[in-house]
Amino acid sequence: MTLTTDQTNRTANGVPPAMSAAPSRVTLQLGHLPSKKDMKSQWPRTPTRIDPNNPPWPAYRGYHEFSFAHATMSSRLPTILGKAVDDTITTLNTESSEERIVDLVQCIDRMGELMADLSGNAKLRPIIDDGEADVALWNKEIAKYFQGKDFMNAPWLFAEAYKYRRLHECFSVSKFWKDYDVFYRQKCDTFSRSSDAVFELSTRFAEPFKIVDNLSADERAEAERLMFLELTQVCLWGNSTDLSLLINMTEEQIKSLQSTGGDHLAATEKNILGNHLNRLWDHVKQLRNNTGGRVDFVLDNAGFELYCDCVYADFLLQSGLATNIYFHGKRYPWFVSDVTKKDWEWLLNTMVYGQLFPKASEAEIESLRRLGARWKQYEKEGKWVYEQHPFWCTGYTFWELHSEAPDLFLHLSRSDLVIFKGDLNHRKLTYDCAAPASTPFDVAIGSMASAAGAPVIASLRTIKSDVVVGLGQDGDELAEELDKKEPGWKISGKYAVVLLSEGRPGEKVRFT
Repeated sequence: MTLTTDQTNRTANGVPPAMSAAPSRVTLQLGHLPSKKDMKSQWPRTPTRIDPNNPPWPAYRGYHEFSFAHATMSSRLPTILGKAVDDTITTLNTESSEERIVDLVQCIDRMGELMADLSGNAKLRPIIDDGEADVALWNKEIAKYFQGKDFMNAPWLFAEAYKYRRLHECFSVSKFWKDYDVFYRQKCDTFSRSSDAVFELSTRFAEPFKIVDNLSADERAEAERLMFLELTQVCLWGNSTDLSLLINMTEEQIKSLQSTGGDHLAATEKNILGNHLNRLWDHVKQLRNNTGGRVDFVLDNAGFELYCDCVYADFLLQSGLATNIYFHGKRYPWFVSDVTKKDWEWLLNTMVYGQLFPKASEAEIESLRRLGARWKQYEKEGKWVYEQHPFWCTGYTFWELHSEAPDLFLHLSRSDLVIFKGDLNHRKLTYDCAAPASTPFDVAIGSMASAAGAPVIASLRTIKSDVVVGLGQDGDELAEELDKKEPGWKISGKYAVVLLSEGRPGEKVRFT
């Protein structure tokens, strides 16, 4: 650094000018420093620098106009909230009790406040204590990582989850409407319009699964392997019916998405970009060799997808590939179509007692009833168990599951296979950040693969958002090629992944 000539001007004897003189401006000459360069951050972040506002790779945020996050925060969420208001008004118009009407009007007013906050990009306030078990988790995360953040500059995953938690709060603080589900009508209606796919599966699987007797041992093994691979795909592509994305879809478009025919599945396997199907079969087959095991489903959508999940779980039990199935749903309405206990009970009881399909034949109705009756029997016998832990409805990713919900992590660590269904669960597994497509799945899911006691994990996900990992060594090139040929490939639901993490199930779980 050099000073200006004014500052170096001194008297002949070295005495500086009078102090009363006005100070001269200092200019910095930085010619001896390195020239300016474009600095690139090192990714992924080191573990000590990772937190909900700073994921391993850059987060997708609502102000990123290039991303699906922007479309969601600026358009999809206000539209979904608007439909929720319409549903509540429909209910309001059927009520007669003044006390219940006034209470519901107050719920609608709170939804209006949420709409104003969402549309006005308001800062994220704490969650009101409404008695839910997740309030402390939410408010700790907001206070620690998101003070002063708004809907658009917080990571999209957190901001979107926060919006649904606020929507629940609109009802949970009321007197009469604590458990009201603004999406319930949509979920029921979509399943009722899925008749073709529903009966295709029920007529095939109403009878208990059995391989014909006149096959050799090798032929029987191959028949079972093919059935497993086909039903895994049914379970995978059942995720196509995501109500948050199907806001204005016609019945014919829904039927097209739900096609479950064998020829269709053979054609769609080429669209599974990260394909660990055979590794998954090897793992599940090993469970039976070890006298069977426990399989957990972390559920995604209600209705047809849940129906497909149950068909898959039924096959796993009947074939001896599993002995117990745990289903993990949400404690309250979440991301439009996610499964709640009410959705679970509705599906099984509708199959047995309902009259949703007036155009169906007697044989089709009977096949559905027999399938539903068998599933209800599994529940009575304890072979199927439905659970709903508060952690599933928090803003945390699953990287924090072992630290923020150690009881749930310990519970899952006892499973022989945990199947995470759908896009949201995949986003939470991978921290929903801009990781390269070649990133190995084990790396992308962090502690869910590396923590002591981590279970074996499978992610069955149709791709509906920006994060894509697990595509192999050439994954980056494949993603770039698809970006050029099909710019919307990451949100179309046309492509999918079936990814497996081996976990660390043999290690003892320790919590500090």
